[in-house]
Amino acid sequence: MKKIAVLFSGQGTNFAHIVNTLHKKELEVVVALTNKQDAGGIEVAKNAHIPLEIVDASLFESREDFDREVVSRLQKYQPDLTVLAGFMRILTPVFTEEIKAINLHPSLLPRHKGLHAIEMSFEDEYPTGGVSVHWVTSELDGGEIILQKEVEKESLDFAAYDTKIRTIEKEVLAEAICKVLA
Repeated sequence: MKKIAVLFSGQGTNFAHIVNTLHKKELEVVVALTNKQDAGGIEVAKNAHIPLEIVDASLFESREDFDREVVSRLQKYQPDLTVLAGFMRILTPVFTEEIKAINLHPSLLPRHKGLHAIEMSFEDEYPTGGVSVHWVTSELDGGEIILQKEVEKESLDFAAYDTKIRTIEKEVLAEAICKVLA
């Protein structure tokens, strides 16, 4: 069975979806890692009995030092793939040159890289928005696209659009993980 690591910073809803739909069925989540001491996803890991690593970014002098520690911790588990599921850090080559990773992003890349992508996507001139899963490189949200799914914006207010994006991102992420590991 293929092994993955999942990195998250927030509530861990995408991580929870991976655990509920893929863990011990299609793959094994061998470690979860967060950069936030109070991330909601910590409970997901504990409830699923998945090893958890907490690496507090504020304890490191540089991004590179933080990334070195993350790489060291991940390498102990030897995952076949690392999945960034709401991991809110810009990663340096210290990470990107050592770890095979994919990232979920809530817009149709290359549009709207970085933060606030859902809001920017909703307000842009295109009739559709969507989500992307891409390979992680040193360029922010710049790696090769693995999978994208569009959402029609017509007749949706922002709350409905946001809900739709957050729903399909879980499906697209799971599909992309399986595609990459196949």
